[in-house]
Amino acid sequence: MRVCAAAPFAPVDGLAAGDPRWQAHDILRVRRLEAFDEEPAWVRDAFARAPFVVVRRAQAAAGFVAVGVRGTARNERYGTWTRIEDIDAVFRPEALLSLRSDRPVLPAFVALDALRRDTSCLASFTWGPTGSTGFELATGTPAVTSTSDLDLLIRMPNRLTHDDASRIQAWLDAHAAQAGVRIDAQLETPAGGVALAEYASRKSRVMARQASGPQLVADPWARASAQACL
Repeated sequence: MRVCAAAPFAPVDGLAAGDPRWQAHDILRVRRLEAFDEEPAWVRDAFARAPFVVVRRAQAAAGFVAVGVRGTARNERYGTWTRIEDIDAVFRPEALLSLRSDRPVLPAFVALDALRRDTSCLASFTWGPTGSTGFELATGTPAVTSTSDLDLLIRMPNRLTHDDASRIQAWLDAHAAQAGVRIDAQLETPAGGVALAEYASRKSRVMARQASGPQLVADPWARASAQACL
């Protein structure tokens, strides 16, 4: 079974990361879901139930955004594309912090509510829920289960020290233990998405998820530092 649609544009050199108006993990409400090739049978039902897609990291030609469709099962994830003219609305992770779930007793929502109330650590950062938690808040469609992780995105345009990363990770771990849920945070850096836990472990290189594919980098902020010196 295909897990990603074939790109509806020629694979030419010089493709960009996509339109900067939409970033990885943004949730888009779209008017239609165009079928670019044969797709799994569940995709149409999932889109009829919730006409939303999630922006994914992939290079795209002008006029297209790389997106993913979520099904009801964990293995139902399908990468495809949407045309920019079909986008009706965008929901960024940080905008979802103001929304509340109709199912607040689920561990992921319990943990998220605790993080919102505890301003001792993330108050100076821009952050929000992604994954099933973010999807349910944005769409109103049940996606979280009693065993779902709480996935977070923390925007980190400026350098984060390893000590501060360790402090944030310890704070998240404490809340995770209290709520009985796993909290997985990703830093959005100039080099791409970097797992907070991996960076906090002080590895010599960390995996940065980029539109062109994952890449090991020594400093996720090196690119921003170089541009600042120009």
